[in-house]
Amino acid sequence: MQCPLLYRFRVIDKLPEKPSEAATRGTLVHAVLERLFDSPAGDRTAPRAKALIPGQWDRLLESKPELTELFEGDAEGERLAGWLSEAEQLVERWFSLEDPTRLEPAERELFVETELDSGLRLRGVIDRIDVAPTGEVRIVDYKTGKAPRPEYAEGALFQMKFYALVIWRLKNVVPRRLQLVYLGSGDVLTYDPVPADLERVERKLLALWDAIRLATETGEWRPRPTKLCGWCDHRAVCPEFGGTPPVYPLSVRPAESEEGVQGRMEPVRAEAGQPAALEGP
Repeated sequence: MQCPLLYRFRVIDKLPEKPSEAATRGTLVHAVLERLFDSPAGDRTAPRAKALIPGQWDRLLESKPELTELFEGDAEGERLAGWLSEAEQLVERWFSLEDPTRLEPAERELFVETELDSGLRLRGVIDRIDVAPTGEVRIVDYKTGKAPRPEYAEGALFQMKFYALVIWRLKNVVPRRLQLVYLGSGDVLTYDPVPADLERVERKLLALWDAIRLATETGEWRPRPTKLCGWCDHRAVCPEFGGTPPVYPLSVRPAESEEGVQGRMEPVRAEAGQPAALEGP
């Protein structure tokens, strides 16, 4: 939805992207908050959480050695120290938004996958799922950035409704609450979905998948310029910046008529190099 051409570069061409300090900090903070719940409730304190940061950073470097590129030339370690300090601040802010001593998550970093009646497969990873004693389900997602302005909140909630749809189709339970915890600004955004919300999301995903499949078959992936282009790693091969995309690696088929495409969803069959499912962020 952000940019069809970017989708092609990432999913079909699989072009490499440089590691980002902001994204890596988010991964580190998520790992710390996940691991904190391994401790007994009484030990889930801010000092304990911050003490987990060095070890989780070492684990992250071990699994992704390319992250060392982030701090090349930082011989004195000043940039790294400042970056880790920013991660500590985000972790500490979480304690002003939620009390982990009163939480016992049912799931953490849960991989979920389901297939809709149309054959479209949905999958993603949910940061945290809480289940109340009365059975109500809450889906929680941590964001290390700042909360969006109200007029942009719907875009942020789309990810959460995606997860809620997957849970609904898997468990036949509509989550009672969707909760976005913004550590960058100290805000908590909540939304209580109803089945009609999730049905609309499902229809939107089916239309989106039809558009993805048509673009995959025709090779027509158009850029969608926004202010986010300034942070894109692929400007050198983007027509909007005078670049030329790499040769399209898939066979191109003639575009079907609009009449033949509208509302048509066949079971997903992945061909070589083609995406086979929609994944949540």
